[in-house]
Amino acid sequence: MSSTSAPQPVLETPRLVLRPFESRDAADVERLAGDWAVADTTQNIPHPYPPGGAVGWIATHPRIWTSGEGATFAIVEREGDALVGGIGLAINALNASAELGYWIGVPYWNRGYASEASSAIVAFGFGLGLHRIQARHLTRNPASGRVMQKIGMTQGGVLRDAARKWERFEDVAIYAILVRDWEYGRIG
Repeated sequence: MSSTSAPQPVLETPRLVLRPFESRDAADVERLAGDWAVADTTQNIPHPYPPGGAVGWIATHPRIWTSGEGATFAIVEREGDALVGGIGLAINALNASAELGYWIGVPYWNRGYASEASSAIVAFGFGLGLHRIQARHLTRNPASGRVMQKIGMTQGGVLRDAARKWERFEDVAIYAILVRDWEYGRIG
């Protein structure tokens, strides 16, 4: 993906709207992402979430989009417009690949939102011309691995002690999908 001056698109699924984060989302990000259960099962979300930290995080998104380095979307329910989580792609243009990452707030767990949003983001990424999209999860969070499997990713392996969370090294499972596998799954 090359740099662009076009605005980041809004994506829609049957139950969700994936849109750029806005400053008005900051308090909800800090509340939902900062929940211990969410922070505990992700590699990069802090706990406690620093007050004002979401405003700064959201402010980085336009530059990341326009530079072609990635896209970050708020996951919002179509009905009621409630923020339920976040999802994005960190793009490596040289390799035509991206890393998928997501989080869902605890009140919205077990509704299939992560799978629905991830499927839309994978389609978006391949529409940008990516060849490969990968995702990782802490092995003690198998629910995240099930999301990856549901969207057609296959496990490539387990990286032993690859992440440090709460001063403890943890194993990380890595999954990926190639554009040709995604196209075959859509057709076949």
